[in-house]
Amino acid sequence: MKKVITYGTYDLLHQGHINLLRRAKELGDYLIVGVTNDSFDRERGKLNVRNNVLERVEAVKATGFADQIIIEDYVGQKIDDIQKYDVDIFAIGSDWEGKFDYLNEFCKVVYLPRTEGISSTMLRDESTVDVRIGIIGCGRVAKRFPSEADVVSGVKVVAAYDINSQATHSLTDKSDGITAYDNLTDFYNAVDAVYIATPHLTHYDYIKQCIAAGKHVLCETPLVLKSDRAKEVYSLAKEKGVFLMEANKTAHCPAFNHLMVMIKSGVIGEVVDVEASLSKLWDDDKTLREFDPNQAGGSMYELGSYPLLPIMKLCGIHYENLNLYSRMKNGVDMYTKGVFRYQNAVCSFKVGLGVKTEGNLIISGTKGYAYVPAPWWKTDYFELRYEDQNQNKKFFYKWDGAGLRYEIQEFISCIVNHRQSTARLRRRESIAMAEIMQQFTERKNMMMI
Repeated sequence: MKKVITYGTYDLLHQGHINLLRRAKELGDYLIVGVTNDSFDRERGKLNVRNNVLERVEAVKATGFADQIIIEDYVGQKIDDIQKYDVDIFAIGSDWEGKFDYLNEFCKVVYLPRTEGISSTMLRDESTVDVRIGIIGCGRVAKRFPSEADVVSGVKVVAAYDINSQATHSLTDKSDGITAYDNLTDFYNAVDAVYIATPHLTHYDYIKQCIAAGKHVLCETPLVLKSDRAKEVYSLAKEKGVFLMEANKTAHCPAFNHLMVMIKSGVIGEVVDVEASLSKLWDDDKTLREFDPNQAGGSMYELGSYPLLPIMKLCGIHYENLNLYSRMKNGVDMYTKGVFRYQNAVCSFKVGLGVKTEGNLIISGTKGYAYVPAPWWKTDYFELRYEDQNQNKKFFYKWDGAGLRYEIQEFISCIVNHRQSTARLRRRESIAMAEIMQQFTERKNMMMI
Protein backbone atom coordinates (compact mmCIF):
# COMPACT_ATOMS: atom_id res chain seq x y z
CA MET A 1 0.00 0.00 0.00
CA LYS A 2 1.39 3.40 -1.05
CA LYS A 3 0.99 6.05 1.67
CA VAL A 4 0.81 9.78 0.96
CA ILE A 5 1.01 12.59 3.50
CA THR A 6 0.19 16.27 3.11
CA TYR A 7 -0.13 19.24 5.47
CA GLY A 8 -2.07 22.48 5.62
CA THR A 9 -3.98 24.93 7.76
CA TYR A 10 -7.23 24.48 5.79
CA ASP A 11 -8.69 27.69 7.17
CA LEU A 12 -11.96 28.64 5.43
CA LEU A 13 -11.76 25.39 3.43
CA HIS A 14 -12.24 26.24 -0.26
CA GLN A 15 -12.07 24.66 -3.70
CA GLY A 16 -8.30 25.10 -3.86
CA HIS A 17 -7.90 22.96 -0.73
CA ILE A 18 -10.28 20.35 -2.11
CA ASN A 19 -8.38 20.17 -5.40
CA LEU A 20 -5.06 19.70 -3.57
CA LEU A 21 -6.47 16.95 -1.36
CA ARG A 22 -7.91 15.15 -4.38
CA ARG A 23 -4.59 15.34 -6.25
CA ALA A 24 -2.71 14.11 -3.19
CA LYS A 25 -5.14 11.21 -2.81
CA GLU A 26 -4.60 10.21 -6.45
CA LEU A 27 -0.86 9.74 -5.80
CA GLY A 28 -1.35 6.65 -3.65
CA ASP A 29 -3.70 4.32 -1.80
CA TYR A 30 -3.86 5.95 1.64
CA LEU A 31 -3.86 9.69 2.41
CA ILE A 32 -2.76 11.14 5.75
CA VAL A 33 -3.63 14.82 6.23
CA GLY A 34 -1.79 16.89 8.82
CA VAL A 35 -3.83 19.86 10.04
CA THR A 36 -1.72 22.63 11.57
CA ASN A 37 -2.73 23.45 15.12
CA ASP A 38 -3.92 26.88 16.25
CA SER A 39 -0.86 29.12 16.20
CA PHE A 40 0.51 32.32 14.74
CA ASP A 41 0.04 32.80 11.05
CA ARG A 42 3.60 34.12 10.85
CA GLU A 43 3.18 35.59 7.39
CA ARG A 44 0.40 37.87 8.66
CA GLY A 45 1.75 38.22 12.19
CA LYS A 46 -1.74 37.63 13.58
CA LEU A 47 -3.61 34.92 15.42
CA ASN A 48 -6.20 33.51 13.04
CA VAL A 49 -9.78 33.82 14.23
CA ARG A 50 -11.89 32.21 11.53
CA ASN A 51 -11.73 28.44 12.11
CA ASN A 52 -10.15 26.73 15.11
CA VAL A 53 -8.33 23.44 14.72
CA LEU A 54 -11.37 21.27 15.56
CA GLU A 55 -13.47 23.04 12.94
CA ARG A 56 -10.70 22.68 10.36
CA VAL A 57 -10.31 18.96 11.11
CA GLU A 58 -14.06 18.48 10.60
CA ALA A 59 -13.90 20.40 7.32
CA VAL A 60 -11.08 18.19 6.00
CA LYS A 61 -12.91 15.07 7.16
CA ALA A 62 -16.04 16.19 5.30
CA THR A 63 -14.18 16.21 1.95
CA GLY A 64 -13.91 12.43 2.13
CA PHE A 65 -10.35 12.38 0.79
CA ALA A 66 -8.48 11.84 4.07
CA ASP A 67 -8.02 8.29 5.31
CA GLN A 68 -6.38 9.62 8.47
CA ILE A 69 -6.13 13.08 10.00
CA ILE A 70 -3.37 14.10 12.40
CA ILE A 71 -2.51 17.37 14.14
CA GLU A 72 0.76 19.15 13.32
CA ASP A 73 2.03 20.57 16.61
CA TYR A 74 5.73 21.35 16.29
CA VAL A 75 8.64 22.20 14.02
CA GLY A 76 10.29 19.05 12.68
CA GLN A 77 7.15 16.93 12.99
CA LYS A 78 7.02 16.19 9.28
CA ILE A 79 10.16 14.02 9.47
CA ASP A 80 8.82 12.25 12.56
CA ASP A 81 5.46 11.61 10.89
CA ILE A 82 6.99 10.31 7.66
CA GLN A 83 9.00 7.76 9.64
CA LYS A 84 6.23 6.95 12.10
CA TYR A 85 3.59 6.23 9.43
CA ASP A 86 6.01 4.70 6.90
CA VAL A 87 5.09 7.31 4.27
CA ASP A 88 6.05 6.89 0.61
CA ILE A 89 5.12 10.33 -0.78
CA PHE A 90 5.07 13.80 0.75
CA ALA A 91 2.76 16.12 -1.22
CA ILE A 92 2.39 19.88 -0.86
CA GLY A 93 1.25 22.85 -2.96
CA SER A 94 3.53 24.25 -5.65
CA ASP A 95 3.79 27.59 -3.82
CA TRP A 96 6.22 25.71 -1.52
CA GLU A 97 8.39 24.62 -4.48
CA GLY A 98 11.84 23.65 -3.21
CA LYS A 99 11.09 24.32 0.46
CA PHE A 100 10.68 20.66 1.33
CA ASP A 101 13.34 19.09 -0.87
CA TYR A 102 15.17 18.03 2.30
CA LEU A 103 12.43 15.44 2.87
CA ASN A 104 13.60 13.52 -0.24
CA GLU A 105 15.99 11.79 2.13
CA PHE A 106 12.99 10.12 3.77
CA CYS A 107 10.41 9.77 0.97
CA LYS A 108 9.47 11.12 -2.46
CA VAL A 109 8.47 14.81 -2.48
CA VAL A 110 5.78 15.95 -4.94
CA TYR A 111 4.76 19.58 -5.46
CA LEU A 112 1.14 19.79 -6.60
CA PRO A 113 -0.29 22.62 -8.76
CA ARG A 114 -2.44 25.05 -6.82
CA THR A 115 -5.80 26.44 -7.91
CA GLU A 116 -5.22 30.00 -9.09
CA GLY A 117 -7.34 32.91 -7.94
CA ILE A 118 -8.38 31.67 -4.51
CA SER A 119 -6.74 31.45 -1.08
CA SER A 120 -7.69 31.54 2.58
CA THR A 121 -5.90 34.88 2.95
CA MET A 122 -7.96 36.37 0.13
CA LEU A 123 -11.20 35.05 1.62
CA ARG A 124 -10.27 36.42 5.04
CA ASP A 125 -9.46 39.83 3.58
CA GLU A 126 -12.78 39.89 1.72
CA SER A 127 -14.97 38.70 4.58
CA THR A 128 -13.37 39.96 7.79
CA VAL A 129 -14.85 43.05 9.40
CA ASP A 130 -13.16 44.02 12.64
CA VAL A 131 -15.18 43.41 15.77
CA ARG A 132 -15.11 46.65 17.75
CA ILE A 133 -14.49 45.89 21.39
CA GLY A 134 -14.65 48.12 24.44
CA ILE A 135 -13.14 47.64 27.88
CA ILE A 136 -15.10 48.10 31.10
CA GLY A 137 -12.76 48.29 34.08
CA CYS A 138 -9.32 49.73 33.39
CA GLY A 139 -7.25 48.14 36.13
CA ARG A 140 -4.16 45.91 36.09
CA VAL A 141 -5.45 43.12 33.85
CA ALA A 142 -7.18 45.44 31.39
CA LYS A 143 -3.98 47.38 30.73
CA ARG A 144 -2.56 44.27 29.01
CA PHE A 145 -5.63 43.79 26.83
CA PRO A 146 -4.97 46.29 23.99
CA SER A 147 -1.47 45.01 23.19
CA GLU A 148 -2.72 41.39 23.32
CA ALA A 149 -5.64 42.23 21.02
CA ASP A 150 -3.22 43.84 18.54
CA VAL A 151 -1.88 40.41 17.56
CA VAL A 152 -5.33 38.93 16.89
CA SER A 153 -6.92 39.49 13.49
CA GLY A 154 -10.52 40.64 13.23
CA VAL A 155 -10.62 42.73 16.41
CA LYS A 156 -10.07 46.37 17.24
CA VAL A 157 -10.16 47.88 20.73
CA VAL A 158 -11.94 51.23 20.34
CA ALA A 159 -13.40 52.23 23.72
CA ALA A 160 -12.80 52.17 27.45
CA TYR A 161 -14.88 52.96 30.52
CA ASP A 162 -14.26 52.91 34.26
CA ILE A 163 -16.18 54.47 37.14
CA ASN A 164 -12.82 56.06 37.94
CA SER A 165 -12.20 58.41 35.01
CA GLN A 166 -8.55 58.68 35.95
CA ALA A 167 -8.15 54.93 35.43
CA THR A 168 -9.88 55.21 32.05
CA HIS A 169 -7.53 57.92 30.82
CA SER A 170 -4.53 56.08 32.24
CA LEU A 171 -5.33 53.29 29.77
CA THR A 172 -6.44 55.34 26.77
CA ASP A 173 -3.56 57.82 26.97
CA LYS A 174 -1.15 54.95 26.36
CA SER A 175 -3.17 53.31 23.56
CA ASP A 176 -3.81 54.84 20.14
CA GLY A 177 -7.33 54.57 18.78
CA ILE A 178 -9.09 53.91 22.11
CA THR A 179 -11.62 56.53 23.17
CA ALA A 180 -12.36 57.21 26.84
CA TYR A 181 -16.06 57.34 27.72
CA ASP A 182 -17.65 58.76 30.85
CA ASN A 183 -21.08 57.19 30.33
CA LEU A 184 -22.12 53.69 29.33
CA THR A 185 -24.80 54.66 26.81
CA ASP A 186 -22.25 56.28 24.49
CA PHE A 187 -19.80 53.48 25.23
CA TYR A 188 -22.25 50.75 24.18
CA ASN A 189 -23.13 52.65 21.00
CA ALA A 190 -19.46 52.61 19.99
CA VAL A 191 -18.80 48.87 20.31
CA ASP A 192 -19.89 45.41 19.14
CA ALA A 193 -18.46 43.53 22.12
CA VAL A 194 -17.27 44.23 25.65
CA TYR A 195 -14.42 42.96 27.78
CA ILE A 196 -15.30 43.20 31.49
CA ALA A 197 -12.36 43.43 33.89
CA THR A 198 -14.04 44.94 36.93
CA PRO A 199 -14.10 43.62 40.54
CA HIS A 200 -15.86 40.26 40.93
CA LEU A 201 -19.06 41.52 42.56
CA THR A 202 -19.80 43.89 39.67
CA HIS A 203 -19.62 41.25 36.92
CA TYR A 204 -23.25 40.18 37.13
CA ASP A 205 -24.73 43.66 36.64
CA TYR A 206 -22.32 44.63 33.88
CA ILE A 207 -22.92 41.36 32.01
CA LYS A 208 -26.68 41.93 32.10
CA GLN A 209 -26.28 45.52 30.91
CA CYS A 210 -24.06 44.46 28.01
CA ILE A 211 -26.43 41.69 26.94
CA ALA A 212 -29.43 44.04 27.15
CA ALA A 213 -27.51 46.41 24.86
CA GLY A 214 -27.00 43.55 22.39
CA LYS A 215 -23.25 43.27 22.93
CA HIS A 216 -21.10 40.14 23.02
CA VAL A 217 -19.36 39.72 26.37
CA LEU A 218 -15.94 38.48 27.44
CA CYS A 219 -15.87 38.64 31.25
CA GLU A 220 -12.91 38.03 33.51
CA THR A 221 -12.92 34.95 35.69
CA PRO A 222 -14.71 34.16 37.95
CA LEU A 223 -17.72 35.01 35.80
CA VAL A 224 -20.10 35.28 38.77
CA LEU A 225 -20.16 33.82 42.28
CA LYS A 226 -23.58 32.15 42.25
CA SER A 227 -24.79 29.29 40.05
CA ASP A 228 -28.28 30.72 39.49
CA ARG A 229 -26.73 33.97 38.24
CA ALA A 230 -24.43 32.05 35.89
CA LYS A 231 -27.41 30.15 34.45
CA GLU A 232 -29.34 33.38 34.12
CA VAL A 233 -26.71 35.33 32.18
CA TYR A 234 -25.96 32.45 29.80
CA SER A 235 -29.69 32.07 29.17
CA LEU A 236 -30.07 35.81 28.56
CA ALA A 237 -27.16 35.78 26.11
CA LYS A 238 -28.72 32.93 24.17
CA GLU A 239 -32.09 34.67 24.03
CA LYS A 240 -30.49 37.90 22.84
CA GLY A 241 -28.34 36.12 20.24
CA VAL A 242 -25.02 37.32 21.66
CA PHE A 243 -22.00 35.35 22.81
CA LEU A 244 -20.95 35.28 26.47
CA MET A 245 -17.58 33.78 27.46
CA GLU A 246 -15.66 33.55 30.72
CA ALA A 247 -12.12 34.87 30.30
CA ASN A 248 -10.08 32.08 31.85
CA LYS A 249 -6.74 32.34 30.01
CA THR A 250 -5.62 28.84 31.01
CA ALA A 251 -8.62 27.37 29.18
CA HIS A 252 -7.22 28.79 25.95
CA CYS A 253 -3.52 28.11 26.56
CA PRO A 254 -2.23 25.97 23.63
CA ALA A 255 -0.26 23.56 25.82
CA PHE A 256 -3.12 23.10 28.28
CA ASN A 257 -5.56 22.31 25.48
CA HIS A 258 -3.19 19.79 23.94
CA LEU A 259 -2.69 18.16 27.34
CA MET A 260 -6.44 17.84 27.90
CA VAL A 261 -6.92 16.23 24.48
CA MET A 262 -4.08 13.80 25.10
CA ILE A 263 -5.34 12.80 28.55
CA LYS A 264 -8.86 12.25 27.22
CA SER A 265 -7.44 10.05 24.46
CA GLY A 266 -6.21 7.61 27.13
CA VAL A 267 -2.44 8.12 27.00
CA ILE A 268 -2.21 7.69 30.80
CA GLY A 269 -5.21 5.38 31.09
CA GLU A 270 -8.24 6.22 33.21
CA VAL A 271 -7.86 9.38 35.29
CA VAL A 272 -8.17 8.63 39.01
CA ASP A 273 -6.65 11.75 40.58
CA VAL A 274 -6.05 15.41 39.71
CA GLU A 275 -3.99 17.71 41.94
CA ALA A 276 -3.76 21.39 41.03
CA SER A 277 -2.17 24.19 43.04
CA LEU A 278 -1.81 27.94 42.58
CA SER A 279 -0.53 30.50 45.07
CA LYS A 280 0.77 34.06 45.23
CA LEU A 281 2.50 35.23 48.39
CA TRP A 282 1.36 38.83 48.78
CA ASP A 283 1.49 41.21 51.73
CA ASP A 284 -2.03 41.33 53.12
CA ASP A 285 -2.55 45.00 52.39
CA LYS A 286 -6.14 45.77 53.40
CA THR A 287 -6.31 48.54 50.79
CA LEU A 288 -6.04 45.94 47.99
CA ARG A 289 -9.25 44.48 46.62
CA GLU A 290 -7.76 40.98 46.93
CA PHE A 291 -7.78 41.30 50.74
CA ASP A 292 -11.09 43.12 51.16
CA PRO A 293 -13.97 40.82 52.24
CA ASN A 294 -16.47 43.42 51.01
CA GLN A 295 -15.07 43.09 47.49
CA ALA A 296 -14.97 39.26 47.40
CA GLY A 297 -11.30 39.16 48.27
CA GLY A 298 -9.37 36.03 49.17
CA SER A 299 -7.62 33.16 47.44
CA MET A 300 -10.72 31.17 46.46
CA TYR A 301 -12.46 33.96 44.58
CA GLU A 302 -9.21 35.33 43.17
CA LEU A 303 -7.50 32.12 42.05
CA GLY A 304 -9.96 29.24 42.43
CA SER A 305 -11.29 29.04 38.87
CA TYR A 306 -7.85 28.12 37.50
CA PRO A 307 -7.23 24.86 39.42
CA LEU A 308 -10.92 24.01 39.12
CA LEU A 309 -10.53 24.03 35.33
CA PRO A 310 -8.53 20.78 34.81
CA ILE A 311 -10.72 19.00 37.37
CA MET A 312 -13.91 20.00 35.55
CA LYS A 313 -12.41 19.20 32.12
CA LEU A 314 -11.14 15.73 33.04
CA CYS A 315 -13.55 14.46 35.67
CA GLY A 316 -16.65 16.43 34.85
CA ILE A 317 -19.14 18.54 36.74
CA HIS A 318 -21.02 15.70 38.42
CA TYR A 319 -18.97 15.17 41.56
CA GLU A 320 -20.45 13.40 44.58
CA ASN A 321 -18.97 15.60 47.26
CA LEU A 322 -16.71 18.60 47.82
CA ASN A 323 -15.07 19.43 51.16
CA LEU A 324 -13.33 22.76 51.68
CA TYR A 325 -10.61 23.64 54.21
CA SER A 326 -9.68 27.30 54.70
CA ARG A 327 -7.32 29.45 56.73
CA MET A 328 -8.98 32.83 57.30
CA LYS A 329 -7.61 36.23 58.24
CA ASN A 330 -9.57 39.47 58.51
CA GLY A 331 -12.55 37.91 56.81
CA VAL A 332 -10.81 36.49 53.72
CA ASP A 333 -9.26 33.10 53.06
CA MET A 334 -5.50 33.26 52.84
CA TYR A 335 -5.45 29.60 51.87
CA THR A 336 -8.10 27.10 50.75
CA LYS A 337 -7.90 23.45 49.87
CA GLY A 338 -10.74 21.57 48.22
CA VAL A 339 -11.20 17.81 47.90
CA PHE A 340 -13.66 16.38 45.35
CA ARG A 341 -14.99 12.85 45.46
CA TYR A 342 -16.17 11.41 42.16
CA GLN A 343 -17.51 7.93 41.54
CA ASN A 344 -14.17 6.73 40.17
CA ALA A 345 -11.75 9.50 41.10
CA VAL A 346 -10.64 11.91 43.78
CA CYS A 347 -9.36 15.40 42.96
CA SER A 348 -7.91 18.23 45.01
CA PHE A 349 -6.89 21.84 44.57
CA LYS A 350 -5.00 24.38 46.66
CA VAL A 351 -5.02 28.16 46.36
CA GLY A 352 -3.28 30.73 48.51
CA LEU A 353 -2.58 34.43 48.83
CA GLY A 354 -0.90 34.12 52.22
CA VAL A 355 0.48 30.57 51.96
CA LYS A 356 3.05 29.45 49.40
CA THR A 357 2.69 26.04 47.77
CA GLU A 358 4.28 24.25 44.83
CA GLY A 359 2.21 25.43 41.87
CA ASN A 360 2.15 22.30 39.76
CA LEU A 361 -0.49 20.11 38.15
CA ILE A 362 -0.38 16.32 38.46
CA ILE A 363 -2.88 14.06 36.71
CA SER A 364 -2.68 10.41 37.79
CA GLY A 365 -3.94 7.59 35.62
CA THR A 366 -4.02 3.82 35.52
CA LYS A 367 -1.17 3.67 32.97
CA GLY A 368 0.94 6.69 33.91
CA TYR A 369 0.71 10.31 34.95
CA ALA A 370 1.06 13.83 33.57
CA TYR A 371 3.32 16.32 35.31
CA VAL A 372 3.02 20.04 34.58
CA PRO A 373 5.48 22.20 36.55
CA ALA A 374 4.74 25.66 37.90
CA PRO A 375 3.40 27.86 36.50
CA TRP A 376 1.11 25.18 35.02
CA TRP A 377 -1.72 27.70 34.41
CA LYS A 378 0.37 29.30 31.66
CA THR A 379 2.51 26.34 30.75
CA ASP A 380 4.63 25.85 27.68
CA TYR A 381 5.87 22.43 28.80
CA PHE A 382 4.59 19.18 30.32
CA GLU A 383 5.66 15.56 30.69
CA LEU A 384 3.97 12.19 30.46
CA ARG A 385 5.61 9.72 32.82
CA TYR A 386 5.31 5.94 33.04
CA GLU A 387 6.55 2.99 35.09
CA ASP A 388 8.99 2.25 32.27
CA GLN A 389 10.97 5.49 32.14
CA ASN A 390 11.98 4.76 28.55
CA GLN A 391 8.39 5.59 27.58
CA ASN A 392 8.46 9.04 29.22
CA LYS A 393 7.78 11.95 26.86
CA LYS A 394 8.30 15.71 27.10
CA PHE A 395 6.20 18.20 25.19
CA PHE A 396 7.07 21.83 24.46
CA TYR A 397 4.69 24.50 23.17
CA LYS A 398 4.80 28.21 22.49
CA TRP A 399 3.32 30.70 24.97
CA ASP A 400 3.27 34.28 23.75
CA GLY A 401 2.85 37.49 25.66
CA ALA A 402 0.51 37.60 28.65
CA GLY A 403 -1.64 34.83 27.18
CA LEU A 404 -4.77 36.96 26.82
CA ARG A 405 -4.43 36.76 23.04
CA TYR A 406 -5.54 33.14 23.04
CA GLU A 407 -8.83 33.85 24.81
CA ILE A 408 -9.37 36.93 22.61
CA GLN A 409 -8.79 34.77 19.53
CA GLU A 410 -11.43 32.25 20.62
CA PHE A 411 -13.88 34.99 21.63
CA ILE A 412 -13.67 36.71 18.25
CA SER A 413 -13.78 33.36 16.43
CA CYS A 414 -17.05 32.45 18.17
CA ILE A 415 -18.56 35.83 17.26
CA VAL A 416 -17.47 35.67 13.62
CA ASN A 417 -18.60 32.07 13.21
CA HIS A 418 -21.86 32.57 15.13
CA ARG A 419 -21.06 29.98 17.79
CA GLN A 420 -22.86 30.12 21.13
CA SER A 421 -20.25 28.18 23.10
CA THR A 422 -16.61 27.14 23.15
CA ALA A 423 -15.35 23.64 23.90
CA ARG A 424 -12.38 25.13 25.75
CA LEU A 425 -14.61 26.24 28.63
CA ARG A 426 -18.16 25.07 28.20
CA ARG A 427 -21.09 26.92 29.71
CA ARG A 428 -21.91 23.99 32.00
CA GLU A 429 -18.33 24.04 33.32
CA SER A 430 -18.51 27.78 33.93
CA ILE A 431 -21.81 27.32 35.77
CA ALA A 432 -20.31 24.48 37.85
CA MET A 433 -17.44 26.75 38.89
CA ALA A 434 -19.95 29.41 39.99
CA GLU A 435 -21.72 26.74 42.03
CA ILE A 436 -18.44 25.91 43.80
CA MET A 437 -17.83 29.60 44.49
CA GLN A 438 -21.32 29.74 45.99
CA GLN A 439 -20.59 26.72 48.20
CA PHE A 440 -17.53 28.56 49.50
CA THR A 441 -19.58 31.71 50.12
CA GLU A 442 -22.19 29.73 52.06
CA ARG A 443 -19.43 27.89 54.00
CA LYS A 444 -21.03 24.59 53.06
CA ASN A 445 -18.92 21.47 53.82
CA MET A 446 -16.21 23.85 54.96
CA MET A 447 -13.82 23.61 57.91
CA MET A 448 -11.48 26.26 59.23
CA ILE A 449 -7.84 25.41 59.86
